[in-house]
Amino acid sequence: MSGPEISFSNTEIAFASKSDRELKDDRMLFNIIGKPWLVRTAPPFVKLAMVLHLPVKPLIRATIYRHFCGGETIAECNETIKKLFDYKVGSILDYSVEGEETEESFDKTAEEILATIKRAKGDAAIPFCVFKPTGIGRMGLLEKASNTKNLSSAEFDEYKRIFGRFKKICAFAADSNVRIFIDAEESWIQNAVDDIAQQMMMHYNGSHAIVYNTVQLYRHDRLNFLNSVFQHASANNYFLGVKLVRGAYMEKERERAVRLSYPSPIQPDKPSCDNDFNEALRFCIHNIHGIALCAGTHNEYSSLLLAQLMEEKNISSSDQRIWFSQLLGMSDHISFNLAHAGYNVCKYVPYGPVDAVLPYLIRRAQENTSIAGQIGRELSMIMQELNRRKKERKIIKQ
Repeated sequence: MSGPEISFSNTEIAFASKSDRELKDDRMLFNIIGKPWLVRTAPPFVKLAMVLHLPVKPLIRATIYRHFCGGETIAECNETIKKLFDYKVGSILDYSVEGEETEESFDKTAEEILATIKRAKGDAAIPFCVFKPTGIGRMGLLEKASNTKNLSSAEFDEYKRIFGRFKKICAFAADSNVRIFIDAEESWIQNAVDDIAQQMMMHYNGSHAIVYNTVQLYRHDRLNFLNSVFQHASANNYFLGVKLVRGAYMEKERERAVRLSYPSPIQPDKPSCDNDFNEALRFCIHNIHGIALCAGTHNEYSSLLLAQLMEEKNISSSDQRIWFSQLLGMSDHISFNLAHAGYNVCKYVPYGPVDAVLPYLIRRAQENTSIAGQIGRELSMIMQELNRRKKERKIIKQ
């Protein structure tokens, strides 16, 4: 693919922020994560150890937590935020506590999300905030609402509270001029999320996007969905904010479809998913007059394609309507090389108490092992940089 001069092979730029010690620690971690049997069997033992108050928390904090998380609190993330922004990479504060189910916990999570927006206000180092809908509302109720089933009076009141949390977060983001991502969820609850996200965008995305909905292209219906929501935005005079990702719940989706005997919503194979993701990029750039886009991808081809599309349309690499995004601790060769070339780049920076973030960390490790070649690529880049530094030191000594 011809296009802008971007090299994802430049490990000096990719790992400029990391010391030799940090790279060696990362090498050890990815060697561990690269063993599927260990990632598959370890979580139950780790959870049991936490329940029994065995001293595993320091080990988790020093390894997988250190690599993938910014800290336990917003304040503890400040060092990571600064370190990333020193290299022109922004941060997305992501409160990654999962699995809560009470109204009290939903209210508490909503307040924490408001705190991230307050922290991000006026700070170029934090270009976006984010929240997960199931962090502020019960999954079972969102599922029932997604299937357009009649809600009882109590359920309708509960739904209004979920909607109220959405609105409070999005309103505060708009007042603070901070862009906010609404993360995607499993297909059986996504319809309710999409409906609320659309209402939020209609209300708060005037001349530019504040609220972004997330589109998972591992679903075979999402390219049509993207076209549909754009037509709605055009007809109703609001800016469409969209974060494109491949997706995060593939195994769970397929298993449920088999168990409940309905057609799987997931693409038949990876090439189909890749094709739809790249077509979605083309669609967004073709309609960039009415779309703000964040490409959440660890795929080198898709990242280069987006840069090429921008060049073909004479869109500046620093155009605020277009961002690239990766996860903290992954694909630094993409993030830092794109930022070095002048593109808008941000990293998800998960945070929260170690034990509360553990489900997120386990999912992250399992997702990494399921992505063909991802761990090998990370290890290869780390080894290249360590070898480069070793050779450089030899030359200097001579």
